[in-house]
Amino acid sequence: MAELTISSDEIRSAVEDYVSSFSTDTSREEVGVVTYTGDGIARLEGLPSAMANELLEFPGGVLGVALNLDEREIGAVILGSYETIEEGQQVQSTGTILSVPVGDAFLGRVIDPLGNPIDGHGDIEGEEQRVLELQAVSVIHRQPVKEPLQTGIKAVDSMTPIGRGQR
Repeated sequence: MAELTISSDEIRSAVEDYVSSFSTDTSREEVGVVTYTGDGIARLEGLPSAMANELLEFPGGVLGVALNLDEREIGAVILGSYETIEEGQQVQSTGTILSVPVGDAFLGRVIDPLGNPIDGHGDIEGEEQRVLELQAVSVIHRQPVKEPLQTGIKAVDSMTPIGRGQR
């Protein structure tokens, strides 16, 4: 029977190759399970670190937003086609709070809830990203409402006066 011999140079070369290709990068993925879905909402379990208004990724790249954070369950709104999402499927936490691009380029454009154009007039370059839920400016620091806003519908304008700049 032949002996198997490996030289120390071969061993050193193999170890050096392994060490040079080793990556110290780590990633943490938190995965949950869909327990209910219907009418554009989903209930999820297994995402203990989910944050309010966090983007969640469903199978097929469909996104959702975590809204109701209970101790054992999360209620999420599905922002895409929800017909393909079923009970038992996995959902992944993204660690990103829902934000949308903003800027003057959006004036007069039609966009979806994530700021993507749906009017067929090409892409929109946002100047910056802003989280969707911001603290409102206090009443004391707001500019006063000085002029009316006409909706163009006489019945609405006569029964419900709206001020320009009013929330």
